[in-house]
Amino acid sequence: MINETDILDMTCLSRAQIEAIAAHEHLDIVPAAELGEYLMHIHHGPQKVQQMICDDITDALHLDDLPRARALYAALKDFLADHPEALRGNG
Repeated sequence: MINETDILDMTCLSRAQIEAIAAHEHLDIVPAAELGEYLMHIHHGPQKVQQMICDDITDALHLDDLPRARALYAALKDFLADHPEALRGNG
């Protein structure tokens, strides 16, 4: 039987990136993983994931939640290193 960990491990996104999508879209972790995986395989989808993470960073900064903003920045940095196609102007 496939469990939550298996589903998260099948995506091309890290846990932090999936959690950012979940927060942005107000989803539980498994639907967020499914959405993230879907977006990574459509035209301009990686840019949408990048924008979600950037939006979450902005929200954290507006709430003066610096630890969350730093964690999201690290997730964004890793995301762009792993998925350079997400950089604006590409794709």
